[in-house]
Amino acid sequence: MSERVFMKGCEAIAEAATRAGCRFFAGYPITPQNEIPEYFARRMPEVGGVFVQGESEVASVNMLYGAASTGTRAMSSSSSCGISLYSEGVSYMNAARIPAVYVNVQRGGPGIGAIQPAQQDYLQATKASGNGGFRMLVLAPATVQECVDMTYRAFDLAAKYQNPVLVLTDGVMGTMMEPVELPPMKSDEELAELKAAYHYRAVVGHPLGEAVFCRPGGIGGGWEEINKETVKMYETWDSEVEYEEFMMDDAEIVLAAYGISARISRYVVKALRKEGIKAGMIRPIKVSPFPYEAFDKLDFDRVKGILNVEMSIPAQMKWDIEYAVHGRCPIAESLRSGGELLTNDQVLAAARALAKEVL
Repeated sequence: MSERVFMKGCEAIAEAATRAGCRFFAGYPITPQNEIPEYFARRMPEVGGVFVQGESEVASVNMLYGAASTGTRAMSSSSSCGISLYSEGVSYMNAARIPAVYVNVQRGGPGIGAIQPAQQDYLQATKASGNGGFRMLVLAPATVQECVDMTYRAFDLAAKYQNPVLVLTDGVMGTMMEPVELPPMKSDEELAELKAAYHYRAVVGHPLGEAVFCRPGGIGGGWEEINKETVKMYETWDSEVEYEEFMMDDAEIVLAAYGISARISRYVVKALRKEGIKAGMIRPIKVSPFPYEAFDKLDFDRVKGILNVEMSIPAQMKWDIEYAVHGRCPIAESLRSGGELLTNDQVLAAARALAKEVL
């Protein structure tokens, strides 16, 4: 039977990572994700792992690169402007195909911005996490339970594709508390098997003459072929598209939201239904790869309008929605940013206005 406890989002992420086999964490303090490194500082010694408070975000992401290169399950975390400082290291890890996990607990921006929650890093997470045009799987939890489940799963996805994986959450999810069921702790034997499976390419020192796989990391030729090979992996990610449809069977108005905004949108859909407005919601569970198919397959004879709900000004996820919809219906917005939170009433008012315009 699963263990059920009451936990804060950041602490739940750290505990889920520990149970997934994370045995190395490096990070640098920044609000609102500080509870993640604080928790790891206590937890890692209990499981024989290593915690390092890096002297900076740049140092921390490169420690993550080094630890994950040995086959150790490793993680880091930061918030928004701190994640910007990760971009070079994340690009290097993608070039070398390192199975690392990192977490962005988003705060307001741009620049240093606010320490309160926001969703202003969507384009960075899904389109430009670093130079070179690489792609990553990006998971976007909407509950503390999903913070647990997605963090736990992120380590297996990183190992499956030998590629970094990002968990994209925000300061609301990181600081709120909810009951969660914790997954089982991976055993030392399981972790030893996982590490042994990585040995053929691990940076651990190999006997002279032993063949070792190594992705090139320096300056020189051959990168075009490497990038073509990587594209073959991306082409398999159709199977990784993941989204939720809520009350979509007869919806005429569709709310599109992820993460904390989707929790608000769920309430609004129910409220609109009570008013006789046939509303539904599409929630990307992974924001990369984006579920274009969820919007492309809509019956636009029935669906008259889409409301994009984000804690970002200007809107960011709207770009992906527009690409999928191709102008077949109007797309309205309900937005906040800079640490200002969306409210049920704001989103409900925007949905009513859209319904009045198109129905």
